[in-house]
Amino acid sequence: MKKLRLPFLLLVLLPCLGVHLQAATSIKVALILDTSNSMDGLIDQAKSQLWSVVNELSNARCDGDIPELEIALYEYGNDALPMREGYIRLVSSFTSDLDLISEKLFALRTDGGSEYCGHVIQTTLKQLDWEEYPKDLKLIFIAGNEAFDQGKISYREVCKTARDHDITVNTIFCGPFKEGVNTHWKDGAYIGGGDYMNIDQDCKYVHIKSPYDDRIMEMNQELNKTYIAYGPHGKKAIARQSEQDMNAYDMNTSVAIKRTSSKSLSAYKNTHWDLVDASSESGFSIESIDIESLPEEMRELSQEEKLDYIASKKEERAVIQAEIKILSSKRDAYVSSKRAEDEGANMLDQVIIQAVKKQAIAKNYHFQ
Repeated sequence: MKKLRLPFLLLVLLPCLGVHLQAATSIKVALILDTSNSMDGLIDQAKSQLWSVVNELSNARCDGDIPELEIALYEYGNDALPMREGYIRLVSSFTSDLDLISEKLFALRTDGGSEYCGHVIQTTLKQLDWEEYPKDLKLIFIAGNEAFDQGKISYREVCKTARDHDITVNTIFCGPFKEGVNTHWKDGAYIGGGDYMNIDQDCKYVHIKSPYDDRIMEMNQELNKTYIAYGPHGKKAIARQSEQDMNAYDMNTSVAIKRTSSKSLSAYKNTHWDLVDASSESGFSIESIDIESLPEEMRELSQEEKLDYIASKKEERAVIQAEIKILSSKRDAYVSSKRAEDEGANMLDQVIIQAVKKQAIAKNYHFQ
């Protein structure tokens, strides 16, 4: 008889000893965007509305826990992509690094191509680490404007496979609702257990200035000063943070404000390059961090002084984030009172948020 391995013995014995292992709950969203010639409006919406989605999903709770938000990004239907791979590219695997996702979105470029929805959905199922935790919310959102049944791979089979593995396929047609129905986008969502939606990809939010905007943007600058970049990628990551601040501002002031709000929430976490976030992780040890990977102002400090420095930045950040949350809440109320009820209802962020909330609640999540 083969010997039982230690991990297996632990799985068997721990419940008997009253010890339970539970993985952190996650919301996994694979965003699949058509980057063919006519999709510039869709990409612009994705760039500008990422932070609206993050802000809403940050309010999700499951059994009292805050789920970790992970986003993966694919593009398809672009002639610049390899034909042998179905004009498909994995832009980013699942990550909680939201600045990285923003950077990747801003780097997307459109070009003519063939849109094979079945092929790209199959690719996400094979390439991404979906894991198998029952409480995880695993969602695919595919957006485009050509027939859903193009290509050699059957969308019906892959959407059924996704559903059988507790992965929900949601489809977003960029055009009239009825046209999306006639070109099988609704059928794909039905088979995949998700929602069919349509958007006007050329629709844009109109910025509504509020009395709180200037202060929120000032707080963003103060918030950035609380980050302590470390490690081999620290300098690059903090530069990326600043660049994505600027990208958001260049899109629209409202986008910059939404991003600042996201930076005050739990979903915006940078443990891999920021010492303040890293210090909140279990097992954190300042002694294990190489001196050369620390910022210059910390290298000559004692271990106790280093911890005090991190703690002071952490406290400062908490105060700033609390103010941003209060100001953002007031701004949201102000803007809602000024904006028409149906404005933006057929835009990318709104249809994603509506679908996620519906599907999360069905899985015993709730939203604060």
